[in-house]
Amino acid sequence: MKVLVIGGGGREHALVWKISRSPLVKKVYCAPGNAGISGIAECVDIKATDIDALVDFAKKHSIDLTVVGPEQPLVEGIADRFREEGLLIYGPGKKGAILEGSKIYAKNFMQKYNIPTAKYVVFDNPAKARDYLGSGEITCPTVIKADGLAGGKGVIICENIVQGMNAITDLMENKKFGNAGEKIVLEEFLVGWEASIHIITDGENYMVLPCAKDHKKIYDGEKGPNTGGMGAVSPSPQIDATMKETIKAKIIEPFMKGLKEEGIDFRGTVFFGLMLTKKGPYVLEFNVRFGDPETQVILPRIEDDIVPVLMSAAQGKLEGDVRMSPNVAVNVVAVSRGYPGAYEKGLEITMPEPTSSNVLVFHAGTKLGEDGRLLTNGGRVLSVTALAPDIESARKEAYGFLKQIKFKGMFFRKDIATL
Repeated sequence: MKVLVIGGGGREHALVWKISRSPLVKKVYCAPGNAGISGIAECVDIKATDIDALVDFAKKHSIDLTVVGPEQPLVEGIADRFREEGLLIYGPGKKGAILEGSKIYAKNFMQKYNIPTAKYVVFDNPAKARDYLGSGEITCPTVIKADGLAGGKGVIICENIVQGMNAITDLMENKKFGNAGEKIVLEEFLVGWEASIHIITDGENYMVLPCAKDHKKIYDGEKGPNTGGMGAVSPSPQIDATMKETIKAKIIEPFMKGLKEEGIDFRGTVFFGLMLTKKGPYVLEFNVRFGDPETQVILPRIEDDIVPVLMSAAQGKLEGDVRMSPNVAVNVVAVSRGYPGAYEKGLEITMPEPTSSNVLVFHAGTKLGEDGRLLTNGGRVLSVTALAPDIESARKEAYGFLKQIKFKGMFFRKDIATL
């Protein structure tokens, strides 16, 4: 069979890597892909949001299954369009994708179906938002979120009122994330451990994948602005068997009930971003696709072929199961200096080939120059995943290889999987 993966980051490299290992698959395409992906799949120069061109490509090349990596094309309705054309695609339609596309919709959904989440207030007027923040109705620290998609950077933790006022101005008036900040959510700050659970679902049945913990902040100690993710570990050290059952009963089952009652045809991945508090697990957000960099630690721990699972979910009849490796996976992301702000592109990267089968290098923001040199092409450039029997051994392997990678201004956190 022929598979098309949409996207061009580290998550998509991990997906292509896993899918290409399936004996069922004879050809993998990736649109647009990156330098690393080009070594194991045919990259196609089509943007992930160019839905018309992607439909035409899938038809022309008789693609048997399309797997969508990023959220933007899902929110724009790519899955609906593919299905209208009779093409099999893994990912929710527009009605399901709004669970990530709108923080307000997601919060209202959680409230309606009694899914534990932080208390919140919604605003579409910056003056009213500032008045509320200054009234003492909500205490600092507080969390301010852009309603729409902001590339994982639209969540601002405000330690005091001044920071909160500035965040409201940046999001709603300065349009820091464009139209994503036209409406905002002011949310109670939760204290606990962050973690995530991914499920694969056909809208009726679901399969729980290995849990993970993502590190979002740019600096060690979880400090600085949010990024798309600086590293991850799987399994999450804070999720034991009892917590898994609690998450299933209080979060996943009510979520599935909500899908059915809202008439949402959801065939894809749900990523529950969680805060594990003293009162139990709370949902911070829904994502409607595989996480990044969580995918880079989850997929290497899945020992079985994932293609039949993705295909059956896309067909609306989820079947099968997957075995999980007992090994721990740690992923560390190398970024360009300046990220998540402005950064330089086109810098040469040098690195050796991994000598251990337990080390995997996933490309995110890379490209090949005209002379064949490997160059930077984004903020998050590369990530290294290592598998080992315990966290410390996996960290040692990941960091050991990461230190062999060189490019001007390269930066990475030193404390991934220690918090």
